[in-house]
Amino acid sequence: MMLMATLRTVALGFIGLMLALSAQAADVAGSHDHPLLTRFPGSSIAAYNAIQLDEAHLPIKMFTRDDRDKPTPDKVLTIQGKITTLNYRLPDGTKPLEVVHNYEEALTGKGFQVVFKCGGLSDPDCSNMQSYLVNSGQVIKSGFGSADFGDSNRYLLAKRPNAQGDVYVLAYAMDGGSSASHVDLMVVEVKPMSTGQIKVLDAHELQQGLANEGKVAVYGIYFDTAKADVKPESKASLDEMAKLLKSDKALKVYIVGHTDNQGTLAGNLDLSQHRAEAVVKALLSTYQIEPARLTAKGVASLAPVATNTNDKGRALNRRVELVVQ
Repeated sequence: MMLMATLRTVALGFIGLMLALSAQAADVAGSHDHPLLTRFPGSSIAAYNAIQLDEAHLPIKMFTRDDRDKPTPDKVLTIQGKITTLNYRLPDGTKPLEVVHNYEEALTGKGFQVVFKCGGLSDPDCSNMQSYLVNSGQVIKSGFGSADFGDSNRYLLAKRPNAQGDVYVLAYAMDGGSSASHVDLMVVEVKPMSTGQIKVLDAHELQQGLANEGKVAVYGIYFDTAKADVKPESKASLDEMAKLLKSDKALKVYIVGHTDNQGTLAGNLDLSQHRAEAVVKALLSTYQIEPARLTAKGVASLAPVATNTNDKGRALNRRVELVVQ
């Protein structure tokens, strides 16, 4: 009897091990849990991405249906740091309330503070969060659209202050109804943007670039993510561009906007065109350069100068170029 019981125990242990390995095998290739948090029991990773340095836009107030695509600035926290995003497929029958409650309990037990949470039928507008998170590229969806999920969704954003850099965790759980439920998890480890990597070329250096290659990249023109308004920090580069144009009255150039490959090509073509037009507008209005000498063109990510597979390469590809007409 003891032998039979022992064999049964061993068999059950082996089955449990095989089930655990099977669940692990369901994870998408190259993925793993973030070291900060374990997964909800029985879930598997449907999508995964980790970026060493990028910008995250985290909802901190309720969205209405009207502003879910472009919420007002007071409703979104913008931070920079290492960003890890995971999309977990949850076990059958799992509800968002249970998942997010467990995340909240685990996080607050480790020194996190709840920044904002919403969800359930009492907060029907919380379903707008998922549409924004997907459309803004803040989470990975693995093929699941916002129409699949209902008003029992739950959203949680928590923060742990840290002298070396705050840590934010976003958890958004979605009830799939007849389909599998999911939870999007984002961990943002805040760190300051490294500086001094890009030099502002003076007018003489710009002229040399045009003379040698017929084009020259200008990296000191700054825009907010997904926006086309030239930021005030761009003044030094605009000054040098204006000096170049004023020193050679016959010079006519294309102002060409470039992006990295993040987002859609169509969206980046539109964005790069508007950014090029914004630079032209600044040169016309502030420096009184003649309009006939400047033509704006946007080419999105179609002419990279570096790889788009890492942060350093993407930073080099996001640029404005002067091209001799």
